[in-house]
Amino acid sequence: MSTLAKAMSKFRLAVVQLHVTSVKADNLSKARRLIREAAGQGSKVVVLPECFNSPYGTGFFQEYAERIPGESTQMLSEAAKENGVYLVGGSIPEEDGGKLYNTCPVFGPDGTLLLKHRKIHLFDIDVPGKIRFQESETLSPGSAFSVFETPFCKVGVGICYDIRFAEMAQLYSKMGCELLVYPGAFNMTTGPAHWELLQRARALDNQLYVATASPARDETSSYIAWGHSTVVNPWGEVISSTGSEEAVVYAEIDLQYLADVRQQIPVTVQRRDDLYAVKPVAES
Repeated sequence: MSTLAKAMSKFRLAVVQLHVTSVKADNLSKARRLIREAAGQGSKVVVLPECFNSPYGTGFFQEYAERIPGESTQMLSEAAKENGVYLVGGSIPEEDGGKLYNTCPVFGPDGTLLLKHRKIHLFDIDVPGKIRFQESETLSPGSAFSVFETPFCKVGVGICYDIRFAEMAQLYSKMGCELLVYPGAFNMTTGPAHWELLQRARALDNQLYVATASPARDETSSYIAWGHSTVVNPWGEVISSTGSEEAVVYAEIDLQYLADVRQQIPVTVQRRDDLYAVKPVAES
């Protein structure tokens, strides 16, 4: 492997677990500071949490919604450019054409908007006696897959509940993604039960890296996030994580290690495409 290829096979990823408040300006200011901190530690890709600019809840989406471009995405564009990083902007409530979406904007190191991923699978659950939440009461679903290129690897984007759908991760893998990022806000019921399990499953199934970015836990909030932002490697191991507090999680993404895992257990070339297949219904 050439010196350049070897250098490009590794990069530092930062996941920002932000304490989100009801004051949008404070959330934006704090996110900007933590992006700068992450870049100062050598991070090339930085990921923010779901609803990083607003409280999470059906009663908040309309109040905090913005068009893109708007106040929050302007800050993200500037922060990406100032720090020379690929910035996965968590998610924000987006208003477009009279509809609301839970949207993740991604910016390149020059501040250009690379894509916006609208959450495909809306969080509609009812666990009796524990939690009921219906995003579909206010949000509309997205209908496109979202992949962006970096000098290191392709990255696939999902938001929170999207991680439960193995087919989506498998399609991203077939598209050539070696890292999947999921800004997400699991709660105190689903978090301890499924958060880490789902990340490890998606990473192991597809032999790639998976990173999740949660808001920090706020016990006074109407929706209490589990926290525990995490990075999992292609062997299914947690390589970096945190607790419930505000923090920046760092991980070294090693693409040569990913290639080694895929060579040792070559499931990606052993699938029986003559018997089964997962394919997109339409090109996104």
